This record gives sequence, C-alpha cells and structure tokens, in this order.
Amino acid sequence: MRVQQRLWPARAVALLLAAGAALWFIGVRTAGPAQALANNLALTPPMGWNDWNAYGCNVSEALVKQTADKLVSSGLAAAGYQYVNIDDCWMQHSRDASGNLQPDYAKFPDGISGTAAYVHSKGLKLGIYEDAGTQTCAGYPGSLGHETQDARSFAAWGVDYLKYDNCFNNGSSTTQQYIARYSAMRDALAATGRPIVYSICEWGVNAPWTWAPGVGNLWRTTGDIQANFGSVLNIFHQNVGLAAYAGPGQWNDPDMLEVGNGMSATEDRAHFSLWAEMAAPLLAGNNLVNASSTTLSILGNKAVIAVDQDPAGKQGRMVSSSGGLDVLAKPLANGDVSVVLFNENTATATISTTAAAIGKSGASSYSLTDLWSGATSTTSGAITASVPGHGVVMYRVAGGTTGNPGGGSTTTIRGTGSGRCLDDPNGSTTNGVQLVIWDCNGGTNQQWTFTASKQLQVLGKCLDAYNNQTSPGTKVEIWDCNGQTNQQWNVNADGTITGVQSGLCLDVSGAGTANNTPVQLWTCTGATNQRWTRA
Repeated sequence: MRVQQRLWPARAVALLLAAGAALWFIGVRTAGPAQALANNLALTPPMGWNDWNAYGCNVSEALVKQTADKLVSSGLAAAGYQYVNIDDCWMQHSRDASGNLQPDYAKFPDGISGTAAYVHSKGLKLGIYEDAGTQTCAGYPGSLGHETQDARSFAAWGVDYLKYDNCFNNGSSTTQQYIARYSAMRDALAATGRPIVYSICEWGVNAPWTWAPGVGNLWRTTGDIQANFGSVLNIFHQNVGLAAYAGPGQWNDPDMLEVGNGMSATEDRAHFSLWAEMAAPLLAGNNLVNASSTTLSILGNKAVIAVDQDPAGKQGRMVSSSGGLDVLAKPLANGDVSVVLFNENTATATISTTAAAIGKSGASSYSLTDLWSGATSTTSGAITASVPGHGVVMYRVAGGTTGNPGGGSTTTIRGTGSGRCLDDPNGSTTNGVQLVIWDCNGGTNQQWTFTASKQLQVLGKCLDAYNNQTSPGTKVEIWDCNGQTNQQWNVNADGTITGVQSGLCLDVSGAGTANNTPVQLWTCTGATNQRWTRA
C-alpha cells in the first residue's frame, strides 16, 4: 500500500534520504542481522492473497469469502496459499464511544469476526490491515496510541496476520522512532496470546532489514509495486542485495505479486520466479475469482513454490550481472541449488553460468530440472539457456556438493595500517555509496566475497572504481555488478588489492586510521594504508 504514498512519492524519497543522512551523522552502523522475532511464526515466507492491488478500497466480506472459496477450489490453498488478507478501507471513519475500531458493516455485515470464522472454516487464515500513524493511508483511524486496544480487537476477531503501514506517522523520521512505534504493536500483539504474523510496512524508509528482524516477521524493503515490468525490475534491484538479512521468521518483503494484473505471461513468470528465488512472501494481488488458467498455473507452480518455501530459508544472491543479463543462485536445504537466469532486456539473449559459480563442485556431471517446462538434462558444468526478453529460465541443479554461490570465499578485509575493516556504510545497497574503513564488527556490510570473475561483492553489489576512472584519487564505491574491468580486482600476495583496469591500489585516503575514512584508488607505494588482510 499506499494511497498516501502513491500521491506523494517524492516525500517517501525525501524521507529515505533524510533518514540515510541522519544515520550517517549519528554513526549508526550495521552489525549484522538481528535475531528473528521469537513468535515461531512465518518460518517460511508467508503465502496468500491481499485485495489492494486489484481492488483498492473496494473490499468487502463477499469478496473475501469468494476469494477464500477460489483459493480452495483452484488448488492454491493446497499449494501453500493460506492467508486471505484484508487491506485498507475495511473500517468506519471513527472509533466507537469506547475507542474501539469498528468494521464498516455495509461492507462486512458479519463483522471481521464473522468473516474470519468463514475463512477459518475453509482451513485458511485471515489477515487485517492497520497503520502505525494517526490515520491509515486512506484516512481511516490509525493505531498510534491505541496499540494495546487494537491488538486485543484483532485477537478477539480471530485475526492471524497484521499488515502495519506507515502513513500519517506523526513526524517519525529517525530509526529510533520507527523502532518504538513498530515495537509497541509487536508487544501488544504478543500480549494477546494469539499467534499473529506481523508484517511491517514502512517502505524501506529506515533500512528496516537492519532492525526489524527482532520486531516483525517481515518488512517491506521498497515503495509500492505497480503492475508493469519496470516497477518489478526496480523493486528486484532494491531487494536482491539484502539476502544476508533473510531467514526463517524474518523476511525481506518486496511487496505483493502483480501476477495476473496486466503484464505478459513471460513477465509474470519472471516476476514469480524472482520473488521465489529471493525467498519473498508470495501474496497474490490479483482478481483470483476470475483469474485465467494461465495466471492460476503461474501462481500454482509447485516446483517454484518449493524454492520459495525451502526450509533452509536462504534468499538467493546475485552471482553475476552484466548488461541486463543476471544469474541468481539459492542454496536449498537438500543440497540442490536453484538458479535463475533473468533477461532484463527486450530481446532474447543467451545467459550462461557454471556449476562452480553457483557453488556446486565435486561431481563429473550435474542434473538440471527446468522448473517451468519440467524438462531435465545433465551438464558437466556449463549452465546456459536462451532466455526471452523480460523472461527467465529457472533450474534446480542437483549433484556434487554445495558451497558458496559465486565460487569464492567470504571474508572481512582489514586494513594493515588502521586495523579497521573495509565497510559499506550502514549496509547501504544504493549505487554510488563510497566505501570507508570502520571498526571490524562482523556485520554483513563488512563481509566481502571474492568471486571467480575477480569481483569483490558485498550485499549483492560490487566493489567499483567510479565511472571507469583510472587516476589516483578515484572514488571506490558499490555498484550493480556488471562484469566490467573497473569491477575486477587482483588480491595480491603482498597484501595489496589492485584494480585490473587501472593497476592502482585500494588505498585508505591520507593514510587515515579513523572510522569513516574514505577508500580510494592511488598509485601503489607499498605503504600500510594500501595493505589488507582477509580473514
């Protein structure tokens, strides 16, 4: 959601930039993912349906019941879709005399409790929507200051899932304010004693992946999705680098599915595959009651769903990305690896990778199962396919042993002169962020993978020499991996790290040793500010 956000996207961007600036100046650092919320819920990504994308405010008890019926009759419920989630506009515009939320009885004549009872009778679960501010995005009463009271209402009604939005947020802008508001509802839900999955929807404004695992079961990482390929692609790029923060009970949420809402079948399959590879919640956002057989077959692909629901709970990582041709790999609990070959471009293209690059080794041949066609094949190591524009080919690869996708080891990179680590500030995944040194803390923003293609990757991004420049003083930054030589590095025996394109050394500016000292390229001198150890 949201209506309010859709009307002022520039404000959301401004909030994000302001939040980032605030985090920088107060010195907040990412020290690795927090522990999952201890409610034993959402141990695999939640699956279900939400009314907003297809219906907006036109939600009703009749629609919810019809959709629950269709989930069962279509086989989607048996495939894992269990939550039937009501979004905004379900309530009256004012609370009752006791301050309780009131359902809009014209829309929900049996109330939320009656609707929940029907959904439960189908073997499904009911979700509800509220807002952490003074109003919901559509202008209905928010829960700020009413958390305990509203949580008790949800529990009494039989609600199983809460989506908690971020409109009219009373001026909250700092991470601490966000944590306080969302924690208040977390604690209120826990106090009811009813198991309720808690979905935080603050649009990625304050990098929730760094603090939300201990607050909610899932958290939005982006703004609202739209039913077009450009929106899906943009959200994919924002979410794919956050794999380190996902796991059982704690999921990155790149928003609901737009499958069946107007994109081509090829684009819908790509969208569904990417969300499954990223261990994202699979919440259908279409008109399920009248969905086409093609849409139902995409949403119901059990082989792809199995990748999303894999009990290991690992989010797929970008192995390589060059010219809009992407390779993602996701290790699975049984030792297989799910591989997505994704073509961002409009023309058909061949995309290739290898068993070694996706973390497979130790076998003379590997078996490949195409998760959309069902075709099987074997390979001695090469994995390649002709991929349609805006499409994917998705394989499950079996055989041998499974290690780190990318084929390299993951370590910290510690400066010899400073004793501090090469650091992606605040766990950013924004292109162009300059790298610095910071106290070594074991955070995922200090974990660097040296790949077989000589890339140094962190959080799905590549160590990059700014704008292909080769002069001393060139900024060293993070950027989408693209295979160019300004993203290739030699890790040398003498402790230096040199750019393949420039021949220059990775250098701590001015031989500085303080936290936040920037890192750049410089002529190799042999000094300790150009020497690094990996451990």
